[in-house]
Amino acid sequence: MSTALVVVIVVAVLVAALLIAGARSASSRRRLGQAQSSAIEDDARHHRGRAEEKRSEAELAEERAKRARAEAELDEQRAARREEEIGAEGGASSREHQ
Repeated sequence: MSTALVVVIVVAVLVAALLIAGARSASSRRRLGQAQSSAIEDDARHHRGRAEEKRSEAELAEERAKRARAEAELDEQRAARREEEIGAEGGASSREHQ
């Protein structure tokens, strides 16, 4: 009977050890899964943040381009006015020479 008791105890200890090892393994897998999920969420937040930065940069570049186009148009109008002034002055000078 004592041998049977030893066998039962050994089997019980082995079963307990297997259960503990399984529980630790499951806990480890669960923690790893949570860490991976957290890393994926952080990565997604990072990419969203970068996308927002790029959108802001693009909007700023568009505003700068609009401003540059407006300035170019203004310069073009000034040049045309100066050319008109030169033409008007040139016409007056040629009339004076006649």
